[in-house]
Parts: sequence; structure tokens; C-alpha cells
Amino acid sequence: MQHAAIESYHKVSGGWPIVRICILASSSAGNATFVRTNHTRILIDAGLSGRETFARLEAIGESPESLDAVLLTHEHGDHICGLLPVLRKSKAAVYLTRLTAPTIEWGKYEPNLQCFQAGQQFRIGDFQVESFSIPHDAIDPVGFCLTVDGVRIGLATDLGYMPDSVRMHLRGTDFLMLESNHDLDMLKVGPYPWSVKQRVMSRHGHLSNGMVSDFILDGLDPCVRSMVLTHLSEHNNHPAIVDMTAAQALKRRGSGCSMTVAEPGVQSQVWEF
Repeated sequence: MQHAAIESYHKVSGGWPIVRICILASSSAGNATFVRTNHTRILIDAGLSGRETFARLEAIGESPESLDAVLLTHEHGDHICGLLPVLRKSKAAVYLTRLTAPTIEWGKYEPNLQCFQAGQQFRIGDFQVESFSIPHDAIDPVGFCLTVDGVRIGLATDLGYMPDSVRMHLRGTDFLMLESNHDLDMLKVGPYPWSVKQRVMSRHGHLSNGMVSDFILDGLDPCVRSMVLTHLSEHNNHPAIVDMTAAQALKRRGSGCSMTVAEPGVQSQVWEF
């Protein structure tokens, strides 16, 4: 596993940063994204082991104990497997939908649950959080947009297609994290059983590179300054293919948006706005 160096920053705008963002991991093996202001620290999903989560936070100069909240998109293991160790160490509140909460095995741990209805808006410290439903084979999966001092961050992963409702919610984002899970040809000839391939390709599965290309061409908001393509399959995709496909679409669109591919298992740089 690789960790980002503390100095590995990418400034999207000049001056003192309002918000910092780091993707600790993004793939079918584990997902976690860290966002912070000077006063509020949030982990979106906790799909790494506790030990790996702590190590990756410390690699960017962050203390696990300082986490204020964990936001959960849904209950699948690659998004929650490190949740309890993170909560025990940080005492952070957990924000998740009312339908998702009963699906998690809490054991003897008594979490500080802040349950919401999909589609609801709420506040976590400096962040105004907007939740929205996404099409995926989980109980009540959601994406998020987080806004602070005019900077808007969008996250939409684990969705089988891009409905108009999701496109609407992602409008006005400055920084967009979007799934580009699989190359369709690689998936068809890959090692998964046919039943799993059907699930991945379904409208409640995952976005393909081609679907992302289509979204860039006809749905990407011109105000998006930085886009990170995430949740790549380690068996049915390759960062070079994702980069090439998306770059071609951005060129055809005439977009000045910067684009980064989040490689599976590799911690990202830190973006500052």
C-alpha cells in the first residue's frame, strides 16, 4: 500500500485553503475519503481496516482522534469494514440513512448515530451536507454534496447509471468524485462469474468508463474545476484506460476541467480549495 506524503498538495485556487480533500482509498477493496476545514474533519466511508485508515490519516498530518463525523454512503463491506475501529478511536458521530443503520452489526458498541432520510440536507460543523439517492444494489445508497464557504464537493460512487436526479444534484460542484468502475470489454472477458458480471452491468451496479465518457460529454457542469475518477475495479479496469477515455471526452467537450484517476490501493494527493 502506498501513502501520500504530507507535502503532496495540489492547490486548485490561490490563498489560504478553505477545505482540504484526500482520497485515502477508492476501489472494490476499500473506500474512504477525508475532507476538512480548520474546524471540522469528516471521513466519508470507512472501508479500510482501522490500522490502515489511521496510517493514511497520519501520512497527511491528521489525527484519527480529531474526526468529528463519519458519513456513510451505504452498508457494503468495502465502505464500512473499518467503521467500528475508527469510531472507537475517534468517538466521531455516524451519519447514515435510517434504513442503512439497522443493516450494520454494531455488536456491543453504542455509536452516536445521526440518522437522516435520503434526500435530506443537514449540517456537520462547517459543512452543509446534501444527500441524494443513487441507483445501487444496497438498502438505501446515497451520494453527497458538501458545501463550505462557496466551495462545493460532490461524491457519487457505486451507481449503475446516471439518472437525471443525480445529474441535478451534481450541478454547481467545484470538485467532483465520480465512479469509473469498469471497462465493459474487460468485464465481459474477466474472471467474475456471469451472475456477478450481470450485477455490475445492471442499472443497480456500477458505472462503466463509457458511461462516464457520456456524462462528461452531455452532463458535466462547466463549473467543475477538478474531477477525480474513482472506485476502479482491480480486475476489470486499468487507470490508463480510464485516463485515456475520460481525457478524450474532456477534449471533445472542450472542458478546462482538470482530471485525476484514483488508482486502486493508492492514497491520493491532497487537494486544496
